[in-house]
Amino acid sequence: MPDVVVMFFILGMVAGLVQSDLEIPKAAYDVLSLLLMLTIGLKGGMSLHGNINTGLFIELLGIMALGFIIPLVIFPILRYLVGLSLANSSSLAAHYGSVSAGTFAVALAYVEANHLITAPQVTIYLVLLELPAIIVGILLYRHFSDRGVKVSTHNLWHESFTNRGVILLLGGVVIGIMYGPQNASPVTDLFTGAFKGVLALFLLEMGLTAAETLRPFPWKHLRLLMFAILAPPILAWFGIGVGSALDLDSGTTVILASLTASASYIAAPVAIKSSIADADIGLAMLCSLGVTFPFNVIVGIGLYHSWIV
Repeated sequence: MPDVVVMFFILGMVAGLVQSDLEIPKAAYDVLSLLLMLTIGLKGGMSLHGNINTGLFIELLGIMALGFIIPLVIFPILRYLVGLSLANSSSLAAHYGSVSAGTFAVALAYVEANHLITAPQVTIYLVLLELPAIIVGILLYRHFSDRGVKVSTHNLWHESFTNRGVILLLGGVVIGIMYGPQNASPVTDLFTGAFKGVLALFLLEMGLTAAETLRPFPWKHLRLLMFAILAPPILAWFGIGVGSALDLDSGTTVILASLTASASYIAAPVAIKSSIADADIGLAMLCSLGVTFPFNVIVGIGLYHSWIV
């Protein structure tokens, strides 16, 4: 039986597919997403309190390398096998090289529910995998485009590191590291105690949104949809391979595999929309949120765990 939070996602998808009038107000969704990012950052930071060492930086460099490698592998598949345009191939490569914060939150809840050992730095994985793939996707478009594309690297880095999700994640990590679980508990207990409840409501909204991207079913993009459902279990092996090479704990490897199997639907669309004007962001959202996210949440995370153990 799926984790109880996953059932809220399924409920949202069913409600969306039957065209129910159920909806989460935008203001409420914004609050839920902010709480989720801050809580994830705090949990990671408090776990890192007193546990930072030189070996950690070597590990994080290895994780960051995945963010550069994955879009380079995906790009020719999208361009020549799926048959997408240069702009959309670059866009999808960036989205699938980047990661999903929602998938991370579900994976974190999964490993906690299954009492798996997890390294405290997994929250930093989320940040390190987000940015490199976006940059690679844009550079691929710039390199192969006849017209070229002018992108301010300074602006790209600034926008990526100052968006609210990254600010809350990194800010939560820093606060957690500074104060630790004991000193921060008067404030953090409220956030960490409500984590699963907030995640459940967040997933309810994600289910409604995913259903919207699939209604009516986009048969003309069938080949792309096949990619979106086949890519996650293949990309998960990148995370499993690096996890094995770095000798990471089982729970840590499950989370890393879930991240490499995921696709961004928050940070990447914003960056790509402003940098690659010809890219169809709707296609990216259809794949990342309409197909890949449901696959990972409902089936994928448990599947990747079974491969690791």
